[in-house]
Amino acid sequence: MLNQAASSPDNSSVQNLQSEVKYRTKLQEIGNQLNAAPNLDETLMDLEDEITKLFEAERFTVYFVDGIKRMLISRFKSGKEYNEIKLPLSLNSLAGYAAFKQTSLNIKNVYDKKELAGIDAKLKFDSTWDRQSGFTTRQALVMPILFEKYLLGAFQLINKKNDERFSETDEVSATELAKILGIAFYNQKRVAKGRKGKFDYLLENHVLTQKELDTATKEARKRKEPLEAYLMRFFKIPKKDIGKSLSRYYGVPFFEYNPNTPIPGELIVGLRVPFMRNNFWVPLRIEDGKIVIAVDNPHDLRKIDDIKALFPGKAIKFNVAMQKDILDLIALFTQDEKELAAIDDILSQLQDEQEEIDDAEGALDEEASAVVQLVNKIILDAIAREASDIHIEPYGGKQNTQVRIRVDGNCYVYQTIPYSYRNAVVSRIKIMSDLDIAERRLPQDGKIKFKKFGGKNVELRVATVPTAGGLEDVVMRVLAAGEPIPLDKMQFSKKNYDNYISVVTKPYGLILVCGPTGSGKTTTLHSALGYINRPEKKIWTAEDPVEITQAGLRQVQVKPKIGFDFAAAMRSFLRADPDVIMVGEMRDRETTHIGIEASLTGHLVFSTLHTNSAPESITRLLDMGMDPFNFADAILCIMAQRLCLTLCKECKEAYTPTQTEYDELVREYGGEEAFGKGLNIKYSKDLKLHRPKGCDFCNNTGYRGRIALHELLMGTDEMKKRIQRKAMMEDVAKQAVKDGMTTLKQDGIDKIFQGFVDLVNVRKVCIK
Repeated sequence: MLNQAASSPDNSSVQNLQSEVKYRTKLQEIGNQLNAAPNLDETLMDLEDEITKLFEAERFTVYFVDGIKRMLISRFKSGKEYNEIKLPLSLNSLAGYAAFKQTSLNIKNVYDKKELAGIDAKLKFDSTWDRQSGFTTRQALVMPILFEKYLLGAFQLINKKNDERFSETDEVSATELAKILGIAFYNQKRVAKGRKGKFDYLLENHVLTQKELDTATKEARKRKEPLEAYLMRFFKIPKKDIGKSLSRYYGVPFFEYNPNTPIPGELIVGLRVPFMRNNFWVPLRIEDGKIVIAVDNPHDLRKIDDIKALFPGKAIKFNVAMQKDILDLIALFTQDEKELAAIDDILSQLQDEQEEIDDAEGALDEEASAVVQLVNKIILDAIAREASDIHIEPYGGKQNTQVRIRVDGNCYVYQTIPYSYRNAVVSRIKIMSDLDIAERRLPQDGKIKFKKFGGKNVELRVATVPTAGGLEDVVMRVLAAGEPIPLDKMQFSKKNYDNYISVVTKPYGLILVCGPTGSGKTTTLHSALGYINRPEKKIWTAEDPVEITQAGLRQVQVKPKIGFDFAAAMRSFLRADPDVIMVGEMRDRETTHIGIEASLTGHLVFSTLHTNSAPESITRLLDMGMDPFNFADAILCIMAQRLCLTLCKECKEAYTPTQTEYDELVREYGGEEAFGKGLNIKYSKDLKLHRPKGCDFCNNTGYRGRIALHELLMGTDEMKKRIQRKAMMEDVAKQAVKDGMTTLKQDGIDKIFQGFVDLVNVRKVCIK
């Protein structure tokens, strides 16, 4: 018995030693398999059960570093779908912290905030995955994966099966496993650099495994669809990542489809659509004297030679693009093959004649079928892109004519037209506008009723301006008929909305809306008219042109050429028993005088002014010679307005601003005192602003649509006193602020905190 008892400690020691040897042997086997793995991603998936069993853990997750995006990425398969866990290299997750700090973590309870704070006050556990999966994380052993000083990833072991903290032995073994993985990751990257494949970028950054790529290749062949499209659809790989991979492989830039891509009219000439479509290529533009061409395979020598043969003597630069993007570009550039063929035939004839005719454009007839179709196409495309203006800009010599369109307040190049077309296109627009085609020395104004020429029911306001070299620019404003926007949908602040409603419901007085051309003044006035439009009210409007129509309003189109201007219209309205009068613009002394007189004789008068701010409007009207006492009695309010680009609702990204960003917004608002009275939003870590990101919906710009910024000056008793004594504009502005007016910029900053806009675009449209 004594001998047996004495020998038991030795047996225990032997068992522990055997267990440790077995443990070490198993760890060594895992290390050998990782070092010999032909595909590390797949080997790790195969070894997951063995690793969790070795450490007596429930789960084992490996993250790879995407050095470009500064993210940790772990890919896994759920059913037939491939998904990713993405973590930033930051303190907001355990793996992110371990990688960022390049240190290990051994935590007994990840939900114990005191334990986390004991490691680092900023350390947090991201419980998103637990909430989504229903799994509960308790213990965690997290290790960074390094090779020398290079961070390559991190791994974490989750939940010790005995529900205790991972042991010191586990830490030592996990450190060794991290070293083995570091060497394996480094070797994989080194081998990958020696490979040359279209999707090496995706493999190296662990966006895709080799096994997944092989599977995708087989499936794409079966479906007879491009591999790139299959990867985007089934593996949810972003187009930008595929573009980077293709760009690196082919050694040329990647071009992504954008519906705002300018149409290269001079390069499309003579090209056959079926040939471009069947061979997946299309010309894009001329850049630094070189023709830029998008093609699906820049390494296809036969295809490249065929393309070069079509542009003899011209330097060519290639971009790689996906097949669908190329087909979409061809459709965008050519629209209708029959129409294009007709244009091609005429252009081909012109090219032959240009050798004999110095002034080639003179050989063109503005009634030629190709010219008619080209002008119609420009207008139709501008309407389809929701453009507000179309600019035709001819240049001298043999420079091509540029067509630009304005969308959401910004101009974009839409198309280039061969120089031989410039006079014919301008003449065609003049004919459509009933202008004198022989007069090129003076500016002219006209209108196009597009429906008359086989187009949509749209009216265009046309202005021609003579430019250097005997040429003419043409600007067409698209006046699409529309419905009034309800006043409560105009994004007024609550204070401005309440104040504006209080005056538009008055029985008489003068209401003005001011701002530059295209700032939405008419839209705001029609919204106000829509609010008060009732059968018991007789409302007359004088407009140039009538853009928005409303049932119940009696709307008049003024015609200054025959003497029927705004002043004449208002005089006739006063004889026609009005309750409310809206006049498109107070652009002269007579119209303004009649408007003020009408408001003093029991009528509610709405109008617009081209001024920059509400206080400035007062001094402008007084400078025009208005009687200050009559004007003071008449004025109810003046609203200044600007349109500001809004962040795309589909992709705008919420973030916590820095203290510096917050302080800048406070300073832009007018300082702490003004900010405290106006918004009184305190800085905290829970404060969220929004910034642009970019998606297909907004053409990857991050912005879509516009919102109005308002500055509402009320006609208070104190304000009327200042008008009567013709106070300086600074004095008027100070009083307006005392009365509760928020400036355009202050309203913009309010909308920044609401998530509609950003400071960059607020600054673009207002100064104060």
